[in-house]
Amino acid sequence: MPEIAFLGRSNVGKSSLINAIAGQKKLAFTSNTPGRTQSLNFYRMDDRMYFVDLPGYGYAKVPLASKGEWAKLIEHYLQERKTLKLSFLILDARRGWMDMDLDLKNWLEANNRPYVVVASKIDKLNQAEQQRGLKAIRQHAEPLPFSAITGRGVREIWQAISKTQTHQP
Repeated sequence: MPEIAFLGRSNVGKSSLINAIAGQKKLAFTSNTPGRTQSLNFYRMDDRMYFVDLPGYGYAKVPLASKGEWAKLIEHYLQERKTLKLSFLILDARRGWMDMDLDLKNWLEANNRPYVVVASKIDKLNQAEQQRGLKAIRQHAEPLPFSAITGRGVREIWQAISKTQTHQP
């Protein structure tokens, strides 16, 4: 079945995004502690596709060796997985792009991997901050604003998924 990957720094809201678009509060484990997702987690969605929650990169209180293993795991998955149809690169709207995000974006582009940028945690910003945050993200890509709290962006994320080749051959 086709796979949709969710990528981003530790604690950016990948699991919350999966829960929101799946319409299930506790499908993917969420935590306030960065680095809780330490493996590839596959969630089967209505016998149509898999959502794949990947370990976050960047800040996490784990040994450096573990971070290195995660990086290898993520790169191998992204490079070798034939069933991967789309990746969501998730950025915290309050933080914008960081070097590791840009590196991943450039890697996805260099390897012809389709992706969509999502600006998460949009609900944590007032209107002016939202505009500033989205403008900064737009310097490198057009983001889909998203909030797991309000549900903003869920429909647009499903539309992006439906535009990909997620049907079985």
